[in-house]
Amino acid sequence: MGTRITPYSAPDEESKKEQVARMFDNIAHSYDFLNHLFSFGIDVLWRKKSIRILKQHLAKSDAAVGSKIMDMATGTADFAIEAVRMGLNDIHITGVDISPGMLDVGRQKIRKRGWDDRIELMEGDSANLPFQTGTFDAFTVAFGVRNFEYLDRGLAEMHRTLKPGGLGIVLEFSKPRRFPMKQLFAFYFRFVMPTIGKLVSKDAAAYTYLPESVQAFPEGDKFMKIMESCGYKNCECIALTGGIASIYTGIK
Repeated sequence: MGTRITPYSAPDEESKKEQVARMFDNIAHSYDFLNHLFSFGIDVLWRKKSIRILKQHLAKSDAAVGSKIMDMATGTADFAIEAVRMGLNDIHITGVDISPGMLDVGRQKIRKRGWDDRIELMEGDSANLPFQTGTFDAFTVAFGVRNFEYLDRGLAEMHRTLKPGGLGIVLEFSKPRRFPMKQLFAFYFRFVMPTIGKLVSKDAAAYTYLPESVQAFPEGDKFMKIMESCGYKNCECIALTGGIASIYTGIK
């Protein structure tokens, strides 16, 4: 669906999923540092807002205690850890990612906090999740859907794993459309991030892929239409920080 953007110019036999997993394995050691550096820490505020939406939904649905949450494309488990830190203690979060290297970093962070009983991490693919239909009360995915090899299939699979009335929350980069944020964002993403990312992570392709993947991502109304085609209802989009990122929500 849309233009196929991959991190590396690799042989045809290597899928986007395999390339993305390899990319994140390569940058796992520096991912958290660069993530917060490039966003000036604003990504933390974006996650907090997403988690507040999650908390409100669980409270309304009387599912706050004993809820099961999936954090898809969990990476180093930042979202899952922040959810527990913000008071979602009586839930169990299952973080899923295709990168063993990122998961290793995430497990270290979880173990350090003593939250192994609240957060579980596992390797898995969004297009073929190892969960029964109706397993989760909600799912979250932060800055991950644009990396899906098959966007519609991943969204449909996550929808399948939700209980009826369950909430899907997608936090993703988007493209500002107004001056001067549009011009500043384009310059920063195309020139500043790849240069710093290459120096710190030692993977030149990773931070060139990021702006390309954001450019190709079907944001806003287009993305919500894809969500609706995958079965989500009451889809909404909340623009963040001048349109740099967006939170999408949908109900099963």
